[in-house]
Amino acid sequence: MPSDALAEFELLVMLAALRLGPDDAYTVSIAEDIRERTGRSVRRANVYTTLQRLEEKGLVSTHLGEPRPERGGRPPRLVAVRPDGIRAVRATTDAIRAMTYDLDDLLGETA
Repeated sequence: MPSDALAEFELLVMLAALRLGPDDAYTVSIAEDIRERTGRSVRRANVYTTLQRLEEKGLVSTHLGEPRPERGGRPPRLVAVRPDGIRAVRATTDAIRAMTYDLDDLLGETA
């Protein structure tokens, strides 16, 4: 796997963070977005650990947001995808598209 490619769960976390945006992407909202879109059970601890790893790689940055009532007044640690993170998402999704190209008959049509 090229160094700029992401592992499966890293890709899901990055896609959720991109979709939610830097004002709403934090551990809980990312886990919920993945669960809602994939039906996959996601542990917040796994998202947290993945975000730490992505931050160490320079693919995301985090900062404390404003306190929120739905979090008992605690501020969320918000996630912003950095330019290198967008490049990594692009590289990974391009590789997936290249590998699945012309396999519709075998894989079935996707909704």
